[in-house]
Amino acid sequence: MTGLPEIDPARLAEEMAADESVIVELAANGDIETLPRTIDIHFKGDREAIERLARDAPVLGFRFIDFGEFEDGDIAADLQVDGPVTRDARTALITRALQIEISHGVEFDGWGCAPETGSDE
Repeated sequence: MTGLPEIDPARLAEEMAADESVIVELAANGDIETLPRTIDIHFKGDREAIERLARDAPVLGFRFIDFGEFEDGDIAADLQVDGPVTRDARTALITRALQIEISHGVEFDGWGCAPETGSDE
């Protein structure tokens, strides 16, 4: 037992399936999924929960980047981590995001990154 909250396998599968279009788009732009890159991860929720997440980000393995605000009053936290986007890496990232959703009372609002082609351009 790792002490981390258990996530719903169906929710993980749903998130992974939703990401397939992102992976297709990255590949169409020459992405090499095994190359590390900066990945943006987004969460939203009420101010107190999001501020707690921002404070905890380093302990959770992420860098806090910025806050945002939605029209409905929810606040967003933008975090970053570096890594590849292979299936295993995405599964680990999304699993961790869903665990944070449970442990911090926030909503995982997706991830994104630029294609990594290995060129210096």
